[in-house]
Amino acid sequence: MNRSFLTMLAATIFLIGTTFLLGSGYIESKQEVSTQTSADRKAGESKTELDEHFLSLEEEINKLPERYEVSGAVNWQEAEETAALLYEDSDGEFQKDWGLLLALEAEKHDISPLLVYELLRVETGDTFDPDLVGPETKYGHAYGLAQFMENTGPWIAEKAGLPYERELLFDPHYAIQLSVTYLDYLYEKYGDWDYALTAYHRGMSGMEAYVEENGDPASWYAVEIQEEAERTASR
Repeated sequence: MNRSFLTMLAATIFLIGTTFLLGSGYIESKQEVSTQTSADRKAGESKTELDEHFLSLEEEINKLPERYEVSGAVNWQEAEETAALLYEDSDGEFQKDWGLLLALEAEKHDISPLLVYELLRVETGDTFDPDLVGPETKYGHAYGLAQFMENTGPWIAEKAGLPYERELLFDPHYAIQLSVTYLDYLYEKYGDWDYALTAYHRGMSGMEAYVEENGDPASWYAVEIQEEAERTASR
């Protein structure tokens, strides 16, 4: 099967029941798909198999937030492969539509989706429970898949261009968007994943205190997430 054809065909699925906003790549995608012949399928899947494959992808796309905005010409095949990998690695706990959104968000910010995935794994104690409420601290509780607290959630939501309500932190799509935005902000600020990940875990002032006490930012949290991301990538 022509890989380009698969990618371009997948990009057209957004027309069916979605309100995605794609870049100019859609026009070229539509033209290429319209000119494909049955000969393109001889080396790969049958038409029926293709139909089933893309109907499945369409189903996951339709679960994403209404009017979710996709940037540029998206590599749908790569996003779908990432979603399938995370679903399998989590024994089905990390839903495919969550993985699809994570892949799309990570692509926007040029961040590895596997880093974010492993962060969410650690934050939820390997459960990926979107309804999780963390233990009480002097700052309150942490909520949802990404374990945001109420002193962090509002300004990260503003950076992400999203509304804020505490209940939204329990929406996995919302939590994923905030986690990617926050990681992007922290990495831009520090230019190093040890700093960025430890700051996500401890807060920026907590990370600075950790560095002062230990001499570097490579906390167990930062090291584990990066090592596990490499493990998942090697599957």
